Amino acid sequence: MATAKKASKKTAKKGAKKPAAKKSAKKPAKKAPAKKAAPKKAKKSGAKRKPNAAFMKPMTPSSTLASVVGAMPLPRTEVTKKIWDYIKKNKLQDSINKRLINADEKLRQIFGGKKQVSMFEMTKLVSSHLK
Repeated sequence: MATAKKASKKTAKKGAKKPAAKKSAKKPAKKAPAKKAAPKKAKKSGAKRKPNAAFMKPMTPSSTLASVVGAMPLPRTEVTKKIWDYIKKNKLQDSINKRLINADEKLRQIFGGKKQVSMFEMTKLVSSHLK
């Protein structure tokens, strides 16, 4: 008879459904902290960006700036490129801090008499020499 009770318990366990109350009594799993969504990237189009017309407008350099970049009217971007070519050709970039430019006589006139100027300050000072 003991074997019959065990057999009936096994069959009762297999066929019996658990009450729904036990499932809902379980604690829900802890959620991981929500991550911020990465910013969406803009769709790449086949066309290249158009440059801003203000940068591409030819401007006439002053006589002091013309000694470095030439007297022909040039866009601001070209003026900056020619100044950097002059700086690299004459090795005027500071050897320790590459953001600084050591002015020679021509550049010192453009930079308002300063011996050393940062590359960010340089563009500000050069723009005052463009008309």
